[in-house]
Amino acid sequence: MLRRAWKPILGTAVVVAPPAYIYYRYTASNKSTTFTIKVKEKGPDGKASMVKRSFPLLSKDAVDQRINESATFTSQPPSEGLVWKHATAQLSSNSPIEDAHAQAVITTDATSSDPARSLLFYAVMDGHGGFHTSRLLSHVLIPAVALELTSLARDGRASTKTSSILDIFKFLIFSSSLSRADAPQEGHVEKVSQAIERAFCNLDFEIVNGPLRVLSANVGKLDKTNIPDLSQHLMAEASMLPALSGSCALMAFLDPSRRDLYVACTGDSRAVAGIWEENEDSTGKWRVEVLTEDQTGRSASEIERIQSEHPAEDVISRGRILGGLEPSRAFGDSRYKWPHEVQETLYKAFFAGTGKTVRPAPAGLKTPPYVTATPVVTHRKLSLPTPGSSEPKLSSLKFLVLATDGLWDELSSEEVVTLVGGYFSGLKGSISKSSLQELVPTTAGSPTVQGKEHTKRNAQQGSWVFVDDNVSAHLIRNALGGGNEDELRKILSIPAPYSRRWRDDITVTVIWWEESQGSRAKAKL
Repeated sequence: MLRRAWKPILGTAVVVAPPAYIYYRYTASNKSTTFTIKVKEKGPDGKASMVKRSFPLLSKDAVDQRINESATFTSQPPSEGLVWKHATAQLSSNSPIEDAHAQAVITTDATSSDPARSLLFYAVMDGHGGFHTSRLLSHVLIPAVALELTSLARDGRASTKTSSILDIFKFLIFSSSLSRADAPQEGHVEKVSQAIERAFCNLDFEIVNGPLRVLSANVGKLDKTNIPDLSQHLMAEASMLPALSGSCALMAFLDPSRRDLYVACTGDSRAVAGIWEENEDSTGKWRVEVLTEDQTGRSASEIERIQSEHPAEDVISRGRILGGLEPSRAFGDSRYKWPHEVQETLYKAFFAGTGKTVRPAPAGLKTPPYVTATPVVTHRKLSLPTPGSSEPKLSSLKFLVLATDGLWDELSSEEVVTLVGGYFSGLKGSISKSSLQELVPTTAGSPTVQGKEHTKRNAQQGSWVFVDDNVSAHLIRNALGGGNEDELRKILSIPAPYSRRWRDDITVTVIWWEESQGSRAKAKL
């Protein structure tokens, strides 16, 4: 149905879009093998200054490989007349990358009146101060949510027990299905939202308090003057590093059988949906629906929340928590959650014997915690076709984009929906930015609540390109240069750690559905 509606767009695009090989033709201007930029480095005196450095310029083939080396695509088996698909791609700036992602399909238990069904989970994690928290979340966040949903389905209410990381791993290893009630209960959406919120909060509680549990298990009565040396303990780094680094997390949970979409956001990653609004003549427009708000010290709602929790303090400085951390909600980041005394004790117990230096508590720390992992959970109904029905849906969510802030630093929500819409319509080659707006028209839905203050690299001049098979890789390419191949090659040629000044780690997952062939055949009968 969707591709049929886009045929008029595709026919027009052929006129304005040159073949991809023309866009990539190697010209004389691309033969330079090095380039020079100013970077910040510390001198012998320990002071930072700007110096010139020259770097090798990546070839066009090397750039293509970097953009697509982590790209993946998965198509689920047909279910209820629909095929759900997703594509993910990553591009690192930090070394190693601090972003992470996860996805899972969990089957519900069949009941006497209802067959087993599939629940879809997708998540992106944006780490900071190291990769430890985000990497841990990529393994345990979705199982933690599934564990809470299992309790809800079994008992009709959220669990009153805090699930440990060990409980989560047991669920991950021994459970392949999710208990399911026969029918939605009254207040079902609210209960599911609360279960997701509880899973996020319980998991952060385990991460932040993990080192304290290790410490308490190895001392009788803690004496400030005689803190044990646990630097060689098996769980020393395993417990401390995820607590000290931090990570934002964005998760989408789809229950297609009930037409439910839940999005849970902790931090400044963003979820944006493309809603196809079709006219009776099969033409239409994309409505841009932003499903999350960027949670930083520049968000009005976050400022209000933090001020209400710490009324006697100036917590936010320059849009950052205590002048340091940009996201106002995150997992880990215990420097903003532990009191001074706890930080000093744990640092001495776990790091004094290693010689490692640890960042001190932020200046101005008085009444922690200042940062929370409590997510904002939103729900919306999905408008999906009924199997075997020929009746068209004139307005329907066709795709969902989950991305870490590295993408949104460079592209607006509207640009992302336009680029994905153009990709699915079959556009190829290089297309001017002004032309794409005409070929893939959009309308404004819910607005973006921007959490950062910056100038995007992509101006209205220039062009977009449609050359990648993977839609998430397609977004990354256009975020970092698009049709400006010189800029794209340079920005990807800057190595870590210098690259962090020009771009962040980027992780993108795009989820969409298509009608299965069997469903379309039945609809024609």
